[in-house]
Amino acid sequence: MADVARLAGVAISTVSRALANPGRVNEKTRTKINAAARQLGYTPNAMARGLRIGKSNIIMIILPGSLYYGVSQIIPQVLQSINKTLIQGGYNLMIANLDRDEASERHILDLAFGGSVRGAIILSSKLPEVDGRSLANSGLPIVSMLLDMSDAGLQSVVTNDREAVRDVTAELVRLGHRRFFYLAGPEGNYHDVERYGGVLEALDAAGLPRQAVRRSGGRLDYQHGFDIGVQAADDFTKLAEKPTAVIATSDDMAISFISRIKRVGLRIPDDLSVVSFDGSPVCEFSAPPLSTIEQPVEEMGRAAVELLLDAIGRAHNPATLRTVIRSRLILRESIAVAKT
Repeated sequence: MADVARLAGVAISTVSRALANPGRVNEKTRTKINAAARQLGYTPNAMARGLRIGKSNIIMIILPGSLYYGVSQIIPQVLQSINKTLIQGGYNLMIANLDRDEASERHILDLAFGGSVRGAIILSSKLPEVDGRSLANSGLPIVSMLLDMSDAGLQSVVTNDREAVRDVTAELVRLGHRRFFYLAGPEGNYHDVERYGGVLEALDAAGLPRQAVRRSGGRLDYQHGFDIGVQAADDFTKLAEKPTAVIATSDDMAISFISRIKRVGLRIPDDLSVVSFDGSPVCEFSAPPLSTIEQPVEEMGRAAVELLLDAIGRAHNPATLRTVIRSRLILRESIAVAKT
């Protein structure tokens, strides 16, 4: 570090700040230091730094389970945003698990209780608990993302699932739709509860009976959203009175549903309007281009990191536990006025 400081013409403490917390050093100085570090081949030793200051600079990310390989790449997008923001704050990202079996839960808890990490962000899942140990009792600052756990005293970053689906359902009602088909995620899932709740609230507000919406999906044994969409298309064809609008919990469900339903001669949106949730880029290139509610993944990832780093640096409780970042409806050609 002293070599880097001499080459860059700055103090050693400035080099330390620039490498550990880039936001505290102006851009011109930071650029000189980075150039000197590259020229000399200098790499900070994170373990040595942790020993020196007596604290880890590693933030643990806890995934809800195995990575999902559909078009709805919410978790990878969130990870990218989290990683970028952590690096800017002088911290490193550790992915703690790729499953949520008992062995993975034990590993997560060993990391938390063993002092290897400074804090944790848990994505769209409950806290690990094994043999009486819980992440909640580890003493680590924790932020929940994509799942509201504020009632349990945990800082949570979520989007406005219920409101967003309520608004798009109200828009479909305005376009003359009176019968709806809802493609559900796993029963009891937080997002499914919120999004289906938004549909019901919109029906109530419009004076329509809750029987105006039919559900498909909800099974826990489905491996992918595509499976739900395929099954939903089969369920739809068996209905005596066909809905005119489909609301899907994810883009994957909507895309596979449209693919199957077109095989029986139904046209989107002439016969059936479709809207989904997630905002995957591929929706723009579907046939027809798919209307979707885009989740603000980059903003949520950034907010989760900022809340966590703020919690690491303070001793008192936060003023608010629930941070809501609004999603955005992208209207495309998959929605039209209902046929009379």
